[in-house]
Amino acid sequence: MIFNTTVMRYKVLTVDDSRTVRIIVRKAFKSYDCEILEAGNGVEGLAIAAKDSPDLILLDVTMPVMDGVEMLTKIKSDPQLKGIPVIMLTAEGGRDNVLKIAKIGVRDYLVKPFKEETLIEKAGRVIDLKPLSDQPTKAKSIFDPADILAVEDKPAIIQQIQEGLKHMPWKIHGVSTQGEALDYCTKTPPDLVLMSLSLPEESAFNLFRIMRTNIKTKYTPIFALAVKTETGQQQQAQTVGFSALITKPIDLGELEAKMCKSMNLDTSRRYFSIEPGFLMMRLPENCSPAVLAEVANYLKPKFSEAVDAGHTRMIIDIHELKTLHMGVIKLLFQAMQTCRELTLQFALVGNAQIVSECKGFEDTRNWLFCDSIDEAKSTLGKLGAAVPQMASA
Repeated sequence: MIFNTTVMRYKVLTVDDSRTVRIIVRKAFKSYDCEILEAGNGVEGLAIAAKDSPDLILLDVTMPVMDGVEMLTKIKSDPQLKGIPVIMLTAEGGRDNVLKIAKIGVRDYLVKPFKEETLIEKAGRVIDLKPLSDQPTKAKSIFDPADILAVEDKPAIIQQIQEGLKHMPWKIHGVSTQGEALDYCTKTPPDLVLMSLSLPEESAFNLFRIMRTNIKTKYTPIFALAVKTETGQQQQAQTVGFSALITKPIDLGELEAKMCKSMNLDTSRRYFSIEPGFLMMRLPENCSPAVLAEVANYLKPKFSEAVDAGHTRMIIDIHELKTLHMGVIKLLFQAMQTCRELTLQFALVGNAQIVSECKGFEDTRNWLFCDSIDEAKSTLGKLGAAVPQMASA
């Protein structure tokens, strides 16, 4: 098991004599990449601030020993501490008092009792709060569900995206206006947003800016959908910082690949699997350059992972492949060479078309193929059997 030893990005100091309030603060921030420091009065708060240099201080007004006003005054008179932003916490009756002392230097204030969402919203305006992932350190798989929001005022485009990605375990929800999009994000923060730049009155760019200032969608990948000929819109989208640009008419294969990459999804299970006694590598019917690059990226890690788990046999299955080309040949050379380096026995499974095409290349004419997975397993399972190998170049 791998533990995350990354240092917290931000430190938040809560100074309050109420243990209940400090618990509420800790609970509110538990989903964000920050460390919570606690103090019960101004004296303790100043000591912790001097020692740990927090990025934000949440300071109660009324406390014993040293109250919030006195602590705030001392913070702002200390050259080492005066730059730390402070949000004051006060009871309803102390609102006017906070406004009076604002000139000392407070960034904002909260009236007790307050909602956790309100606290996070105000803190998010001061420091760059980043949500912690609920997932383990390993990326999510493409076989996990994801929630996708498509903001597009043309129903045919939404339907095209839903139809083209229906093989994925993703729920694609379509809305046509900025208001609907914001309502949806408030209730269900999506994993990724597809946003048409052709929404009326440039509302797409306004919506993008709103989403980037909302803590719930600040780090959500947002794709711009633009007509191929609208180069001005595309340049504007790149300038403001959209995560990716997809042109219409939409290439659904390109869209899917970019979405997987932006959501940091583990796509290896499309091509690699562990079966009883074997590591299996399968190439799809059509191997585009993007597919070949994806497989090559996983090649050594997956082979090493299999060896580390005690596997010694490998099946490379290309029987679904329609045609052979140099990109595939290069990948297969790399796969078989890696097998040799790791002392993995391997067998190739192909179809008649691929076997025939292999004979037309000098480097592949001596490759030996099994006709089926069962034959490959049987061949590899025989003790001391001659395992099909790549001919020496």
